[in-house]
Amino acid sequence: MRASDAAYTALQEEILEGSLPPGTVLGEVEQSQRLGVSRTPVREAFSRLVAAGLAVQHPRRGTVVTDISLEDVDRLFEVRIPLESQAASLAAQRGSAEVFTALAEEFDAAQLAPDAESHYRLAARMDQEIDAAVGNPYLSTMLSGLRVHLARVRRLAKDRPDRLARSAAEHRDICLGIASGDPQMAEAATRLHLRRSLGYISQQRQQLSEPEPAT
Repeated sequence: MRASDAAYTALQEEILEGSLPPGTVLGEVEQSQRLGVSRTPVREAFSRLVAAGLAVQHPRRGTVVTDISLEDVDRLFEVRIPLESQAASLAAQRGSAEVFTALAEEFDAAQLAPDAESHYRLAARMDQEIDAAVGNPYLSTMLSGLRVHLARVRRLAKDRPDRLARSAAEHRDICLGIASGDPQMAEAATRLHLRRSLGYISQQRQQLSEPEPAT
């Protein structure tokens, strides 16, 4: 892996995990020393972070990690729902039934012991398999950019175990729809899952915005 790719991957993961929170100033010298690479690949990594919307260049402050809030979710889902639904529909026409049947079984088992990290690793594998089945780099690139920002929103929403269990069931149904080779079933399952996800995050947003009762 090139030094700039390694630096970008490391910084992206830290931003998504929250160890580099919004407003963090990313200094070239500091990050170069911390990551063990020269300043040139770090500068290239900064440029990619800016292009991905994870950082912004300020004239005086330099490169700064961008803010993210639950208010962004509506705009993200406006784009996500049609793109993810189209991807699932195409995957049903082009994908391997065996691959998605196996994923459905994993999601089925995941309902019994919902865990956020395991759930999202499995969901990421499903996304990768859908992208591979679709075989459209233009669609995959657009979805990849969206998923990065949605990962940050998810951390703010703080999924509860009951929601993770329901989400696992919804992912199972998407995989079964794709495995069946029925584009309409796969698309409908995807739209249902995404609308429920949007509803959950919107509910979390409302609860966070409500003032605490006086004591």
